[in-house]
Amino acid sequence: MELLFATQNAYKVKEVNEIISGIPNLKVFSLAEMGITDDIPETQDTIRGNAIQKAEYLWQKFGKNCFAEDSGLEVDALNGAPGVYSARYSGEPKNDKRNLEKVLKEMENKTKRSARFRTVIAFINEGHLSCFEGLCEGTIRKETTGAGGFGYDPIFQPTGYDKTFGELPAEIKNKISHRAKAMSLFLTALKNI
Repeated sequence: MELLFATQNAYKVKEVNEIISGIPNLKVFSLAEMGITDDIPETQDTIRGNAIQKAEYLWQKFGKNCFAEDSGLEVDALNGAPGVYSARYSGEPKNDKRNLEKVLKEMENKTKRSARFRTVIAFINEGHLSCFEGLCEGTIRKETTGAGGFGYDPIFQPTGYDKTFGELPAEIKNKISHRAKAMSLFLTALKNI
């Protein structure tokens, strides 16, 4: 099976390919690999809405089986922010370092540090839409630690671990992350097709 992945984010493509590496007969193509340079709209006010919008855009324009995902960091002390605005939390152009610094600044005097990463995958197969959601609970650190991962990974410590996503090896992160959990549900569905 060949699937088009609605992202230009090279880190997400790498992470997804690591997660699916053991599954035979499944090939995931990024937009770049397919020569697609469209600026895919993300104008919804929820993570789920954005994932669906991106998948529907690709299906309607190219007629290819595809999936899209949208992810965000939800910090309880910030009323769920940055949430759907995680990628552009500090404004345009999107910048991971500025986004991370903004969250740290807003969390300076907060004692409640609980947060979660949320991923929703929207999958369109022959015109039929399915969605899969993954959550990873954790806390926000007071400073960055680790150079791995991307985005908010250096300040997010998943529950049950003493390291941030920025410090954990990829093989662990790719088992416990929000994206890994959503992908697991998605891949189970793919095996049943």
